[in-house]
Order: sequence, then structure tokens, then C-alpha cells
Amino acid sequence: MLGQLKSAIKTLFLTVRGPGDSGTLAILDSSQIAAIFRSHDIDQQWNALSARLADLCQIEDLKTGGVNPGDRRALFYVVKALRPTSTLEIGSHVGASTVHIGAAMASGSRLVTLDIQDVNDGPSAYWRTFGLQRSPRQMLTELNKNLDFSFVTSDSVAFLNKTDQRFDLIFLDGDHSKETVLEEVPKSLTVLNRNGVILLHDYFPDSKPLWSDGSIISGPFEAMEELRMRDARLRVIPFGALPWTTKLGSHVTSLAMVVQEQ
Repeated sequence: MLGQLKSAIKTLFLTVRGPGDSGTLAILDSSQIAAIFRSHDIDQQWNALSARLADLCQIEDLKTGGVNPGDRRALFYVVKALRPTSTLEIGSHVGASTVHIGAAMASGSRLVTLDIQDVNDGPSAYWRTFGLQRSPRQMLTELNKNLDFSFVTSDSVAFLNKTDQRFDLIFLDGDHSKETVLEEVPKSLTVLNRNGVILLHDYFPDSKPLWSDGSIISGPFEAMEELRMRDARLRVIPFGALPWTTKLGSHVTSLAMVVQEQ
């Protein structure tokens, strides 16, 4: 009888809280994150690589759905600042974010990038569909860095359920539906190294537009609000305005970081 009660309590706990442990998340505040984008050292590293990256990544965001150039730069700065030795990207797409994350990672680091489609060799790979010059794999290869990278074709939740790999940073930019993000975040916590972070793309605070076109993707915000009700230690910090241009002539970004509440 006691065993059945313990089992029922465990099941209830997992239902209410989810399988992840937010205690693995880093503790950061908005001022620390804002300071990343004002870093003189990272400015210099960006300036040294930006021309090369622009040549490799000739991707127009509004035509391809790829991460916009300002957000690509923001990802580079965050990865440079946090120095993850292992990163998981969910949503490779045309590789715009992939190559900038890879460029910021140190030699010998590990990058796993995942998409529901074969983004490199498939006949309907996104880069072929949009008539781009290089596949994501080609861009990473031409970076000429000692980076351990791999491409995975899988559903994100299925991958997170079965992988035995662990990551310092996880970037969620795949299926932005509320239902999927509700699964991705808790499962990401189970494969996140201590003091790791989760980055979100297309996070619209209060489900309000960020740009003049009035567009909204509500799934990530709604999912995180529900997850925060289950676990008060979860905190989402939107990046807000960046020091450089992002989308539609603005400085606003939809990037956000999931951290542990102080």
C-alpha cells in the first residue's frame, strides 16, 4: 500500500512539475545579460569574424525564415560570453544561427544541431528550396575550426527523450507551438549541465507584437507562463533592445534566456 502511495505521489509530482529540474539552470539577471552585448572584448572578436560570416551566411531572413542578422550577432555574443563546451540547437533550418553559434564556440567544443528534416542532403532541404549557395554543413566546414559538430534529423522531443548527451547551452528555435515548448523545456532541463542556460527564439512578452508588422508567435511565451506556474524558480529574461539593428529597422529582438530565479 505504501509503495502504491509513493508511486502515485511521484506521478502527481511529474504531472504538475514536469520531469526537469530548474535547479540546473544558471542564475543570471537582466543587467548581466545586457552587459554581454556591451562587451568590448566580444566586439573585437565579432569585428574580426563578421566579414567572413557575412560571406558564408548569405541568407536573407525575411525571405528564408532564417534568424535575422541582428539576432545572429546576439547569439555569437551570448555563446562567446558563456563559453559552452557543448551546445544543442533545436531548429537548424538554413543554418543562419547554426554557423554563428559554431563560430563563437571554442575549438574542441561540441555542437549538435537538430531539425525535423534533413537540412543538408535532403532533396527538399531548406537551403536548396531557397536557392542558397551553401548547406549548413558546408558553412560550418568552411569556418575551418576544430569544432565537433553533428546534424541530427529527428523530432525534438524524441531526441531529448533518448539522448545520453549533456549540454551547457540549449537553443530552442524549432516548433514554436505551446504544446511542443511545454515538452521541450522540461526535457531540456534533464539534459542540461549544472549552471546551463536555455535560449528561446520568437518569445513575445505578453503575446504582444515586437515589430511594426504586428506579427506574433504566442507559443513560447504561453508555454513559459504555464511552466513558471508549475515551478516558481523558472525565470525568462527577454533581451529587449540590442545595440545594433535586428529586424524591420528596429533594435528589438525576440531572443530570451531561461534562467533560475534568484
